[in-house]
Amino acid sequence: MNVNEGELFILADLDENTYLLPYRKGGSFSSHRGMVPFGDEMRWGDKLLSARGDPYFVLRPSTDDRMRKVQRKTSILYSKDIGYMMMHTDIGAGAFVAEVGSGSGSLTTALATVVGESGRVYSYERRPEHQEVAKKNIEKYGLSSRVEWILRDVETEGFGDYPFTTLFVDVPEPWSLVPHARQALQSGGFWVSLSPNFEQVKQTVMALQGDGFFVEKTVELLEREILVREFGVRPSERMISHTGFLTLARRVERG
Repeated sequence: MNVNEGELFILADLDENTYLLPYRKGGSFSSHRGMVPFGDEMRWGDKLLSARGDPYFVLRPSTDDRMRKVQRKTSILYSKDIGYMMMHTDIGAGAFVAEVGSGSGSLTTALATVVGESGRVYSYERRPEHQEVAKKNIEKYGLSSRVEWILRDVETEGFGDYPFTTLFVDVPEPWSLVPHARQALQSGGFWVSLSPNFEQVKQTVMALQGDGFFVEKTVELLEREILVREFGVRPSERMISHTGFLTLARRVERG
C-alpha cells in the first residue's frame, strides 16, 4: 500500500534510529550517511538507500512513535506507564476521559487515538504556553476533533459540568484535586495519578481514602530491552527505570 502525500511515516535505520517525517513526492531526508531520496512513489515497508548505500526502511508510525516524537516543552509520559494505565481502566472507543496537565501532549495523543471519533478527551491545563504545544502536536497527528482543550486551574475552579469515566492526573499535588474528582467522575469511575516521589503518593492515597475512594494500588514500572545477538543474548545496560509511581483508585459511594 502506498504512502499518501503528506502522510507521516517512520524512516528507520539498522542502528535503531527512527525519524518521523511527512512524505513528499520527490523529497529526501538528509542523514549522516548521505541523502535518502523518497522518489515519486513510496510503499509501506519499502527499503530506501542513502547516497552511501546504507538501508533505511519505511514504517507505519505506532502510537508510541507519535508519543515520543512530540515537540516537547515538558517531560513526557512513557508507553510503559501509559499502557498500564489504559489496561487498568476502561478506556476504549466512545469513552469520555479527562487529563489534568496537558504537558506536551504525549498522553493526549494516546488517549485520543484510543477513544476514537465517538469519544472525547478533555485536556485541562493552567499554563497556556504548555497547552499550545500540546495543541500543535495533536493537530499534526490529525486528532484535534477528539480533544477539547480547557485552560483552567482545576484546583481552584474545579472541572466544570463534564461526566468523566476516567481521570488521569499528572500534577505536583494530585491530592488537591480529589474533592473535585469526586464531583466530576461517574460512580465507579477511574482515578489514575502519576507522582515522582513517595511523599506525594502518600498524601494522594490519604486524600483519596479520606474522600471515600476505593484505592486499588500504587505501582512502579521498569522497562529493560534485551539485546539479541548471534554470539550472546543479554539485557541492555540502559533501561527506562523510575519515571514515577502510578496510583489507581475508583470513585465509589461514601458510607
